[in-house]
Amino acid sequence: QVQLVESGGGLVQAGGSLRLSCAASGRTFSTYTMAWFRQAPGKEREFVAGLRWSGGSTYYADSVKGRFAISRDYAKNTVYLQMNSLKPEDTAVYYCAADRTTSVVPTIRGVDYWGQGTQVTVSS
Repeated sequence: QVQLVESGGGLVQAGGSLRLSCAASGRTFSTYTMAWFRQAPGKEREFVAGLRWSGGSTYYADSVKGRFAISRDYAKNTVYLQMNSLKPEDTAVYYCAADRTTSVVPTIRGVDYWGQGTQVTVSS
């Protein structure tokens, strides 16, 4: 059974940092693209960052470029999202995703597996 389990969300002041983790299990993800999406209240889910498990290519949404960093730990089968210089508009539920696509930017419809989500709240 494939599982993506997120952790690390919470409440932080604007300008602060958080690191989200996504522990993946149940299959080999070496040919997958791992990604983070987010969904704010009343808004559609949107792509945040993507990473090719093999090779390590990354891609970021313009809104987070230079502030967020996606990375992986092979030994722990875990993907991370380091979030710095957080802004109130970063407040959302953050979801880990795995997609068999060869693109580093998966689409919502193409995602094969989703995590349950973790809440990030940035206060002003």
